[in-house]
Amino acid sequence: MPGAMILAAGRGERMRPLSDGTPKPLLAVGGTPLIVWQIRALARAGIADIAINVSHLADRLIDALGDGRAHGVRIGWSREAEPLETAGGIATAMPLIAEGPAIIVSGDIWTTYDYSRLLPIADAMARDASAPRVHLVMVPNPAYHPRGDFVLVREPQRPARIATSGGPTLTYGNIGVFDTALFRELPRGRKLKLLPLLLDWIAQGRVGGELHEGRWENVGTPDDLKRLDAALTGAVEGEPR
Repeated sequence: MPGAMILAAGRGERMRPLSDGTPKPLLAVGGTPLIVWQIRALARAGIADIAINVSHLADRLIDALGDGRAHGVRIGWSREAEPLETAGGIATAMPLIAEGPAIIVSGDIWTTYDYSRLLPIADAMARDASAPRVHLVMVPNPAYHPRGDFVLVREPQRPARIATSGGPTLTYGNIGVFDTALFRELPRGRKLKLLPLLLDWIAQGRVGGELHEGRWENVGTPDDLKRLDAALTGAVEGEPR
């Protein structure tokens, strides 16, 4: 079974003032904190060990979630004195994640994506050195990001791959499987962005992907939070929206 990491160290600047006193991943929709939706989704897929990086209001997150036992998982905490960006946070958390593939997701998204779909991807990555070392879940471009990020290239008889050009773009949904070997030699405790690394790995042909066309929300602002909460509350009450 692959390891997993939830990225939760950001300050959530666009979510202010709500994120001034509450870590953004602890903000609730449908009566449940955003990060708990993620933990439960990983647990349903059979993932038992989850690393979470924290920085802004770190103690609030740690106090709320503890060791993860209440959610049927084991949580290891990676503290950052200041947010280290995505790649820096992953590299710094490496001692908490078993070698091999790991499912890495953001703590402030909400989605219907079934993480068990990533298990065969992780298994192939672990068994076959020629398999892509990264697998990205892509989503249709949201209104706030119409230019998208990457191209998903589908070819007959071959797994889909990620490219930077050659077709319509899609948005990276902040859900992926990564070979942890890609991060283990990176410096710990330093700020490192993920995008330059992704572009390098894409150029090397090491990145595969898929399209998720179901529900996916990047909960970035108070308005986003309010809209999603209203939709989920309606669904809980038997009135899907």
